[in-house]
Amino acid sequence: MEEIKNKVKESSLIQMDLADFKPKEKIVELDLASQLWQGLVLKEKDFRSWIKTEAWEQFESQAVFIHCSADAIVPTWAYMLVASALHTHAANVVVGSQLELEKALIRKNIEQLDLSKFQDGKVIIKGCSDISCPEFAMVTLVQKLQTTVQSIMYGEPCSTVPIYKRK
Repeated sequence: MEEIKNKVKESSLIQMDLADFKPKEKIVELDLASQLWQGLVLKEKDFRSWIKTEAWEQFESQAVFIHCSADAIVPTWAYMLVASALHTHAANVVVGSQLELEKALIRKNIEQLDLSKFQDGKVIIKGCSDISCPEFAMVTLVQKLQTTVQSIMYGEPCSTVPIYKRK
């Protein structure tokens, strides 16, 4: 009987899993609602006092998304003060939602990709990946790879959808 060969493994196809770009940092929330006076406004003096006394070390090497869950107008300088306090502790800081932070981290991970490994390659981006925003990751990855690779496909080696082919 003839030996069964894994033709996919032997081919020059480069398979990419979006899960490889998933944020590795712990993601934490910093909600400014607890700093509002009567749940409505931010008092600068009280806020600055909180900034000075908060244990910012608790955010060491973590990815932090800053937001305010209350229906209040938070001045821009408040976010700037928090970001400044987090600067030496947090790995990443974003004003917005958890999803916005995840997208920023995914983009950062894709941007760090060494393109020399993909020079003139045929890339398949796996369709089923455990990642929070696959469409965002796919578009970002296609934009990063397109100048380097020969072709980009979507799916699995047995069933792909052509996305890009260099002419």
